[in-house]
Amino acid sequence: MAELVRQQHLDADVGYHGFGFQESDDGDILVPFPDDFAEEVFLNAFPGRLDIYSAGHTHTASVTVEVWDGPPASHDRVQWDEQAEADYESTSGEVAVWSMSLGRADDVITLADSGGLWRVRVSCTGRAAAARLSEEEGTGHGVEKYLVQFWPRTA
Repeated sequence: MAELVRQQHLDADVGYHGFGFQESDDGDILVPFPDDFAEEVFLNAFPGRLDIYSAGHTHTASVTVEVWDGPPASHDRVQWDEQAEADYESTSGEVAVWSMSLGRADDVITLADSGGLWRVRVSCTGRAAAARLSEEEGTGHGVEKYLVQFWPRTA
């Protein structure tokens, strides 16, 4: 059974419906965030980068990031508005949150001491409320909630 290695809570600045996870040092990224950001695609993977499409235009999402030593148990899809998985390759073992409007956030997520291949599952709830809030009031905080789980990818 897989064990949780670390857990981190952070806020993600969402602008133009998007935010992403990208290598902390983006010097080797061929397509840096937000280039080629695809609207309406919940989770879109690029080399060294993961884009997330939010239901709200401009707000602050609440994000919990978990790093596991193996595949975590699947959550009941009924409790999530959206859920998707992708492969992720990290060259450094450190990932940062990136925003459309603010660029790289200060928070760093440590996956490992060095690079490696990972699998990631992104789950989200509160999408309808975030969309409504964006249309009615413009911004919000913590209405849309994400759980992002990383674990080493096996061949």
